[in-house]
Order: sequence, then C-alpha cells, then structure tokens
Amino acid sequence: MNSIEENLKHIQKTLPEGVTLVAVSKTKPISDLMEAYEAGQRVFGENKIQEMTQKWEELPKDISWHMIGHVQTNKVKYMAPYVDTIHAVDSLKLLKEINKQALKNNRNINCFLQVKIAKEESKFGLSEADVIALLKSDDIKPLTNVNIKGLMGMATFTDNKEQIINEFKKIQSLFNDLTTDNPTFKTLSIGMSGDYRLAIDCGSTMVRIGSSIFGARNYSH
Repeated sequence: MNSIEENLKHIQKTLPEGVTLVAVSKTKPISDLMEAYEAGQRVFGENKIQEMTQKWEELPKDISWHMIGHVQTNKVKYMAPYVDTIHAVDSLKLLKEINKQALKNNRNINCFLQVKIAKEESKFGLSEADVIALLKSDDIKPLTNVNIKGLMGMATFTDNKEQIINEFKKIQSLFNDLTTDNPTFKTLSIGMSGDYRLAIDCGSTMVRIGSSIFGARNYSH
C-alpha cells in the first residue's frame, strides 16, 4: 500500500496549475493528517465541526481548515474562530449566521454557495434560480464578514460518466455566468476522489480528495 505522502505526490502531479487540493481528512487520526502535513499539504477538509475543532486544537496553526459537510446554523459558532472556508452554504439564514459569528471573532470567513446539481434527493443545495436571487438580494449587502468566493457542487454518485459531466457542465456554466457580475467569484469546488479529473476538465479550481490520499474511511468508531 502506498504511503499518504506517495498518494499526495501522485495526485499533485495530476492537478493543473491553479487547482487547489483539499485533503478530506474526516474520520482520520491526527497521525495521518501530520503525515500529509509533513508532505507539504496545508488545506484539510472535514465534515463534522466537533472533529475538525479537536484537530485544529492539536495541529499546526498554518493549516487552512475547510468545512465541507452540511452545516447546522447553531454549530457555526464552534468553528468561527478558526475556519477558513465553508463549502456548503445553502441558505441566506446560514450566511447571516456565519457573518454574525465571524464578526464576533473579528474575522472574515470564505464561503461557497452549494448548488444542487445531483439527481439524488439526499444532496443539499440551492437551485440555480435561488443562487442568482441570493446574489442579487439586498440582504447580503450588510454581510461584511463573509466572502462569497464561488460555488460548490456534488455530482450524482453514479458510474455514468456522461451524467457526471453534464452535471459538472451545468454548474460550470452557472459559475461562468456569475463571474461577470461577481468579481470575487474565483473558485469552483467540484470533484472528489472518483471524479476529480472529469471535474477539472469542466473548469474545477478546487477538488476535495479523501480516500485516494488516506485510504478507505473507517466509520465504525
């Protein structure tokens, strides 16, 4: 089995310039994250705030922490002191809460709007119309401590490549349309271990890769 360092180096070689790798470290022990850190990785993604906070407390402070899971409004306060980017913002209510907690901590927090591109019911996210309405809304003007940096999406979990490409192209088209009026839009976060190369072909500038770096996840604990 390859080491975490070897896996990372292999993936880095496949990423074009300008594509950021988020190492998805959920359920993985501190020792695994340190191995990735020592191999040069500085951006880590978690999907549970409590687990991410414990890791933040123990690990070097130059790590950029990305919350990639669904966020409950009442949990934002726990990560507001340190989180760099929140990927899955799917409501104005959540955006307001992130701004409120960022303000309390005298910080600015980066956010991506999550667009629902998958066919599965279980996936969260805003419709394209909701995204456009939100960005045009006067409600976001007072939110000075959140930086809406782009879009995030998850393709349907399927072996059908055509379907995945169509879903990625749909969000790419929306992203490209929005960059005209939103100069802060720099990031399209699509693509995971199984489909990140397809995502890059569809304009992704950030990929979230876990199992290809750290190996299969252990959910038993």
